[in-house]
Amino acid sequence: MASRMGLIGPVVVAVVVLAALLQCTAAQTTHVVGDSTGWRVPSGAQFYSNWANGQTFRVGDTLTFNFGVGQHDVAQVTKTNFDSCGTSNTIGSVIRTSPANIVLNSTGNFYFICTFSGHCNAGQKVDINVVSSSTTTPSTPTTGSSLNPSPAPTAGGTPNTSNSAASLAAGFGVSGIFVAILTAFFL
Repeated sequence: MASRMGLIGPVVVAVVVLAALLQCTAAQTTHVVGDSTGWRVPSGAQFYSNWANGQTFRVGDTLTFNFGVGQHDVAQVTKTNFDSCGTSNTIGSVIRTSPANIVLNSTGNFYFICTFSGHCNAGQKVDINVVSSSTTTPSTPTTGSSLNPSPAPTAGGTPNTSNSAASLAAGFGVSGIFVAILTAFFL
């Protein structure tokens, strides 16, 4: 009986840690760019700006770009290239497979365009303002506001890209391993 009583403290600590891990995972949001429209040449040049203005993007959230392979792609670019629809100096590789999942791992503005000829100029581009995960204010509107151009992110400042399976595994990996260890230890 005494040995079981000695396990109560570690069990309580384990449950608290597990709850914290699950809360962190649950707090992350997946934003499907363009909602049901997806990532395509929009009907109006302001479509993606309007979509982004209605969202709050936080560190740890994921952007999902759904598009027709061979018809569109996703490239992260600088503010200058975003404004001019320049495709010569993308940040990282152009993503040509769909869905493209990009984890927002730092605060600041991130700029994404489609590099297919004419698509960006027709409005297939989006400016994402990422705020701290603890911030509760809405994202800063990009239309008509005077945002300072963000410098090209450093290697640690670019969002992570991944496929759907990797995103799911990353979200539940630590929690799943933790639950497996607890189950093996206490059963």
